[in-house]
Amino acid sequence: MELPEHLSIDLLKEKGNHLISLSAPAIDRITANRTYLDNKLTDGKSYYGINTGFGALCNVRIDSEDLAQLQENLVCSHACGMGDEVPDEIVRLMLLLKVHGLSQGYSGVRSEITGRLTDFYNLGITPVVYELGSLGASGDLAPLAHMSLPLFGKGWVRYKGSKMAAAEALKLAGLQPVSLAAKEGLALLNGTQFMGAYSVWALMAAKRLMLWADVISAMSAEAFMVKGEPFNAAIHRVRPHKGQIAVAARIRKLLTDSQIQQLPKEQVQDPYSFRCIPQVHGATADVIDTVTGVVETEINSVTDNPIIFSEEDAIMSGGNFHGQPLALHADFLAIAMAELANISERRTYLMISGQRGLPAFLTPHAGLNSGFMIAHYTAAGIVSQNKQYCTPASVDSIVSSNGQEDHVSMGANAVTKLRRVVMNVQRVLAIELLAAAQALELRRPLTSSPALENVFNAFRKEVSFMAHDEIMHEKLMAAERFLDRDPDELTKI
Repeated sequence: MELPEHLSIDLLKEKGNHLISLSAPAIDRITANRTYLDNKLTDGKSYYGINTGFGALCNVRIDSEDLAQLQENLVCSHACGMGDEVPDEIVRLMLLLKVHGLSQGYSGVRSEITGRLTDFYNLGITPVVYELGSLGASGDLAPLAHMSLPLFGKGWVRYKGSKMAAAEALKLAGLQPVSLAAKEGLALLNGTQFMGAYSVWALMAAKRLMLWADVISAMSAEAFMVKGEPFNAAIHRVRPHKGQIAVAARIRKLLTDSQIQQLPKEQVQDPYSFRCIPQVHGATADVIDTVTGVVETEINSVTDNPIIFSEEDAIMSGGNFHGQPLALHADFLAIAMAELANISERRTYLMISGQRGLPAFLTPHAGLNSGFMIAHYTAAGIVSQNKQYCTPASVDSIVSSNGQEDHVSMGANAVTKLRRVVMNVQRVLAIELLAAAQALELRRPLTSSPALENVFNAFRKEVSFMAHDEIMHEKLMAAERFLDRDPDELTKI
């Protein structure tokens, strides 16, 4: 895939595993910008991070013969990551986003740098990066340092299924280390690609889970004998939030031609966790749309420092690396996604509660069998953990670099816990799906709609009905894996 001028979440989801390359105009931009920088370095002036020290050392002038060493020293000294290793799929997104950012032609790097990062991506040489170390303000310094070390043969990577020293991987791949030139270490480390990669991953997963939440809630509604009135278009026309209208329409479509919906209505009203599905799910859908706009703006921006403006004949130092937009919206998305799990857990609780003709804990022989009792405990525990993760990271800050960096976004913490929230949402929805399928089977010979029966039949190929107590863990894990699929493919009729 030749990287386009503008990346979108949908494009990255569709093409993310393809080989990448830079367009001829992008290479021309990079080359012209570097040529301008090389010429400026002969004028005797000081330029932050190019021929000076960094952070609080910004007033220390560096001799010309030491500029390359300055950049490698920067990367090595900033490789201070700790904690869990970042998943390979997110590191690969970091590589792609860094190549795209540098290709804008404002960072002063040589084409050799973007070319080698592209090689890493295409050959599957994945740097080992750690979760902890970024304050989300001077860019994602520590994570991007670990990502950059292998360029000049340092650090660790994963290659051909093994973790190895970067120097060994380069040798196996037939690549030579690339020495850094003036500005290049700074351009690699300043940037929001760690926060951006996690945000892109979260949005990809959020869009899929948003659709699954609608499908699973419709199955649960059928199992709990909920009627379609709360999803009527007229109700949502008079409160026209975009997400609410879309979710209501989707639920109506999912319930079309259901035998269960043809039965006489027995309850005057249903609990909020069913009746307010469009309002709750729809609000989350609107947040996903909002966050998508912010993230797409960010990943298509220049976020390093200083920025090289050849057209203005200027090298300007600013703060485009500050992660505040991503930090705030990652916290917002975490809260919105957690609500999908909150309302899901309530629907699971109602289905196991022994109401509306369903047996207690969805087991034919309650007492001898505990059925779904403890599966609900698991959902409740996960929902509680999500609430703890939803404490905003973006309201925090801490002074660093001797006061030079006196306000930081904590966006790295925001996006790493966002990932945990999203993964937890999938687990809670998996438990609801397991319960909804069990309850629907207990309603036989009544059938649901053709669309939902398609989902049920596909699910039953992976997870069987539970007639008596058995080890639930395997069923829960299979249900979680099932939600990796595209729900739209399964609901086609």
